[in-house]
Amino acid sequence: MADTKVSLCGIELDNPIIPASGTFGYGYEFAELYDINILGTFSFKGTTLEPRFGNPTPRIAECTAGMINSVGLQNPGVEKVIKEELPKMQKCFSKKVMANVGGFSIDEYVTTAAKLDKCDCVGWLEINISCPNVHGGGMSFGTSASAAAEVTKAVKKVVSKPVIIKLSPNVTDIASIASACEGEGADGVSLINTLLGMRIDLKTKRPVIANRKGGFSGEAIFPVAVRMVNEVASAVKIPVVGIGGVSSAEDVLEMMMAGATAVQVGAANLINPYACRDIIEALPAVMAKYKIQSLKDIIGVCVNG
Repeated sequence: MADTKVSLCGIELDNPIIPASGTFGYGYEFAELYDINILGTFSFKGTTLEPRFGNPTPRIAECTAGMINSVGLQNPGVEKVIKEELPKMQKCFSKKVMANVGGFSIDEYVTTAAKLDKCDCVGWLEINISCPNVHGGGMSFGTSASAAAEVTKAVKKVVSKPVIIKLSPNVTDIASIASACEGEGADGVSLINTLLGMRIDLKTKRPVIANRKGGFSGEAIFPVAVRMVNEVASAVKIPVVGIGGVSSAEDVLEMMMAGATAVQVGAANLINPYACRDIIEALPAVMAKYKIQSLKDIIGVCVNG
C-alpha cells in the first residue's frame, strides 16, 4: 500500500498536498464541494495586521498556460481573521493549518505572527516576504538576504510554532536568501511565489492589470519552480515546500524529487476547485506506476546529484 505520509517541521501530514495561500480562502468554501480533511493541510489567505482592500481592479487576467494577478493582499486584518474566519474554518477542517503572514515592516510581521501563533488551530507560520503586488513591503524583504534574515530573526523571537519563510523567485540567487533565513532559525522555506509578469490589451493599448504588472503563476512556471526548489534544497538542511505550477500527481513527485518535503497547489485551484482532491486521489496509482512505495523515499533524490 502506498505510503503518502510526510513530516513537515515535526508535524506529520497524511499527504504532502497543501493548497497555497490566496487560492483556497479559509477552506470553508471548498468544504461545500468535498471533505477538505483529506488535504495534508492548507495555507489560509495572507493576513496582515490591518485590513486591506487590495489593489484596484482589474487585478486578475488569464494568459497562456497561466494567469496574472495583482490582488494586493486583500484581507480583513488579523483580529477579524482570528475572531471570525478561523472559527468558521475549524467547523470544516480538523487538522492544523498554515497561517500565511504578510507585512509592510518588521514590526507588522512580528505583531501579526505573534497573534496567530496563539491560535490552537495554527500549526505553522508561513511568513510571506515574497508578494510582488504590494508597495513598501512583501517582496522588498524577500530580495535581500540580510532583510530576509532580519525578518526571520525577529519573528522567531516571538513565536513558538515552526516558521516557514516564503521566498520570492524574482531574485538572482534564491539559495543565498534561503541560507540566510536558515541561519537565523527558520524551520523551513516555501518557494516559489509568483514571477513578475505583464500583458497589454491590443485594443486599449493599456496593461490588462490596473497595477500594470502582477504575479504570473500557473503551469508555465513549473520548470522554473522545480529548478529553484532544487537549488534551495541543495543549499539548506531545513524542509522545503515546493510551489509553482503544480497541477498533477506527477508534478508532485517531480517537485519532491527536486527536494520538496511538501507541495503547495496554487493556480490549479482557481481553474478546477477539485484540483487538490484529484491529485490526492491519483497519488497512490501514480506512485505505483513509478514503483514508489513511500513518498519519504523520494524527497531530494535529485539534490546535489
